[in-house]
Amino acid sequence: MFGTLSDRLTATFKNLRGKGRLSESDVNKAVRDIRLALLDADVALPVVKRFTARVRERALGAEVSQALNPAQQVVKIVNEELVEILGGRTRPLRLAKQPPTVIMLAGLQGSGKTTFAGKLGHWLKDMGHTPLLVAADLQRPNAVTQLEVTGERAGVPVFAPERGNIGGHDAVLASGEGTHSFGDPVVVARAGVEAARARQHDVVIVDTAGRLAVDANLMQQAADIRAAVQPDEVLFVIDAMIGQAAVETAQAFHDGVAFTGVVLSKLDGDARGGAALSVAEITGEPIMYASVGEKVTDIEVFHPDRMAGRILDMGDVLTLIEQAEKAFDRHQADEIARKFLAEEDFTFEDFLQQMNAVRKMGSLKSMLKMMPGMQGMREQLDAFDDREFDRVEAMVRSMTPFERTHPKQINGSRRARIARGSGVTVTDVNQLLERFGQAQKMMKSLARGGGGGLPGMPSLPGSGKRGRAAPAKRKKSKSGNPAKRAAEERALADKAAQSRQQSAASAFGLPGAGDADTPDLDPSQLPKGFEKFLGGR
Repeated sequence: MFGTLSDRLTATFKNLRGKGRLSESDVNKAVRDIRLALLDADVALPVVKRFTARVRERALGAEVSQALNPAQQVVKIVNEELVEILGGRTRPLRLAKQPPTVIMLAGLQGSGKTTFAGKLGHWLKDMGHTPLLVAADLQRPNAVTQLEVTGERAGVPVFAPERGNIGGHDAVLASGEGTHSFGDPVVVARAGVEAARARQHDVVIVDTAGRLAVDANLMQQAADIRAAVQPDEVLFVIDAMIGQAAVETAQAFHDGVAFTGVVLSKLDGDARGGAALSVAEITGEPIMYASVGEKVTDIEVFHPDRMAGRILDMGDVLTLIEQAEKAFDRHQADEIARKFLAEEDFTFEDFLQQMNAVRKMGSLKSMLKMMPGMQGMREQLDAFDDREFDRVEAMVRSMTPFERTHPKQINGSRRARIARGSGVTVTDVNQLLERFGQAQKMMKSLARGGGGGLPGMPSLPGSGKRGRAAPAKRKKSKSGNPAKRAAEERALADKAAQSRQQSAASAFGLPGAGDADTPDLDPSQLPKGFEKFLGGR
């Protein structure tokens, strides 16, 4: 979503690096570049003006002029101001003191309200709640049926006493006003809340109707539903891809319905992202959730600081850690750790468990984009095909249980059988076994304090030849001079620390992140929790 904006900002900061001090003309040029980047990303003009004015004022102040590294201070200022225009802080869902908590969804038709209703219901269910979806969109053809299908996928019940507009010629003309009557959404919404209370559901999610454009009838209906059910939260769902129009639409809904939070849908699209950088600043209401895919699990709590980190190519390590904690089974993780410490062989059975856990986290491509410094590798990431997982898994599952735990016993005839069973060539099987052998050595090396990447994973295009091990380096003898030996030990320690930092990017066969195109940021200005991901550095 923010690829172009991120590239422009990263290039701007790169031009500032290496300067011992920043002159006023340097600051003005950087601010001008930031302004153009934001305008190109479809950020609303009033937001751009306020943002760049604050950045310029702070960049010309004492906090930069007296800093040891002025360029890093400018990055820090831009990061903090981005967090501010994105809402400042994470705002959790407000739950009612007396259940049920009523959540009303509003927005234009096609913005993703119905899909998000299922995602929110699934997310709340995972949090231990008992949500109920209420089908109060009776105008869009088959909207009730869509909500029922979505609710079934999410494992959440749906309250739908009216079928609404089912399309075709079955619509019934109401009074001579030329409109069609498909039931009263206000009555349905009120009945849904009562049903939730009777059935002891602690959360009600009311899906309301939308229009192709803002009009008086839409606003009146939404206002009537709000008055009838007295919701604890009114979430405005907006398509993150509509650009500048997001501002006018958001303002109209805020004036007409007085929503309390924003949901950005289709945040995984390729639009320029101006809506996300405009809505919170213009309306004063926080962005609370992001919808990032089609599955019911594709929902994220919106964290302004983490999103700012993604935009500035500083990564989103905390979200990555949270996804990993959800996906990895504690018992399996403890068993892998035990094998790791005991230097036992890492087997293909262990590999299958790890690969299934990684797949539960979502798209590998999207996970890698959360790593710091990955914007410079966007072409490689875009060329990477997640279906490589299927190919590798097919080869592993074509092995017998004995072969999975004894890969060294896989001879030529076994390799030919595995290739036939998985629909690949013998060369592919050879490459997998070669990489896996290196991975086993790497695991033992890590247990002794060495470095490396993740075992057996497919590599990205352009990241080097698969299955080629680096030539072994001769071990240098220690100097007899105590001072020189101490200097050598310090250099080795620095090199090991740098290797640990680059290991995050070298996972899955990626090249290291410490290249010239990576922003030279102080670790103190990286996202919170980054040091946890780097192994406590």
